[in-house]
Amino acid sequence: MSVPTKTLIATRLFTPEVGAAAFRLQALADGLVEDGLDVEVLSTTPPRSAGPCRDSVRVRRWPVLRDAGGNVRGYVQYLSFDVPLFFRLLLSRADVVVSEPPPTTGLVVAVSSLLRRRPFVYYAADIWSDALQAMNVGGPVHKALRGIEGFVLRRARAVIAVSDGVADQVASFGVPRDRIHSVGNGIDMSTFVPDGAVADQNAKPYFVYTGTMSEWQDAGIFIKALAQLPGNVELRFFGQGSDEEALKALADREASGRVHFGGVIPAEEAARWIRGAAAAVVSIKPGQGYDFAKPTKIYAAAACGTPVLYAGTGDAAQLVSDGGLGAASDFTPEAVASAMRAVLDDPTFGGTQSRDGRVDWVRENASLAAAGRRAAAVVRTAARSAG
Repeated sequence: MSVPTKTLIATRLFTPEVGAAAFRLQALADGLVEDGLDVEVLSTTPPRSAGPCRDSVRVRRWPVLRDAGGNVRGYVQYLSFDVPLFFRLLLSRADVVVSEPPPTTGLVVAVSSLLRRRPFVYYAADIWSDALQAMNVGGPVHKALRGIEGFVLRRARAVIAVSDGVADQVASFGVPRDRIHSVGNGIDMSTFVPDGAVADQNAKPYFVYTGTMSEWQDAGIFIKALAQLPGNVELRFFGQGSDEEALKALADREASGRVHFGGVIPAEEAARWIRGAAAAVVSIKPGQGYDFAKPTKIYAAAACGTPVLYAGTGDAAQLVSDGGLGAASDFTPEAVASAMRAVLDDPTFGGTQSRDGRVDWVRENASLAAAGRRAAAVVRTAARSAG
């Protein structure tokens, strides 16, 4: 009997932690298991707030430094994962390794794979050097990260991209097109569903923002817009990010008592808040080199049947408009406030799709399980090509 192909997945985030990366890698692991591969994940010990681990595959967890919010974010935190990971990889048998960003983790995977003479696949959910540029981090830091990111992408046997836009950015690093595979992205449709409880039946009308809060998203646009709406309307943030403290300060100045920050919450709880919202708000600040991104929070909202209000331009704006998932607004407080009023005034707001239509669209176009199976096929091919 032949031994199943052994796949290692190296990621600082894995379920039960909440986040697009954790869900995406879980879907990949599930797809690999469906294909009959032997899967092992090298990840971190999750924070207590993540809840108990119910791993469906073997996960070897390692303690890691986290910031005050319990997140693995920042150079020191990344190094606390990447340095032990290098030795963990050297001591682990595998036919193929999958690396999740950041590029420093990719570098560890690339060098260890070179030493062990085995291929690796890079799962490009986004381009980190572009994100740094959007956050106005320039000079030596940006140049160094772009150099590392380019080295990793070019060394990979295959690169998995979550969208055609990300695939184009990967190609700009000189990666041959036949090594780039756009598999799409999606959401867990067993958790984000239209039918189910809402978080607070007696809540005031509110808009909800879930997920990462970074400078390049500039979610403060929604706080500034909220200040132009009636005082009974609220805005709720769930998640974390480098811009969180600035957003809290802005909320105190512009809309005191009307903006609530709930931190990182389980996916099931996030779904309850999304279901009860007038709309889910999503943003990417235009002109920062990140207009190709399609935030996962769009899919989460649509899967719950909730309309999406997107502030910005680019691929995500087109996705919301073309899919009939809600409405895209210009990136100004006045335009966003006008769109928010339209949501509150018109119960049928939400583009060309009904509530059920939005759910059907996600099922057909943004199933995370389907994306995981497509990504698994790329990994399987990379492993076989090494033999």
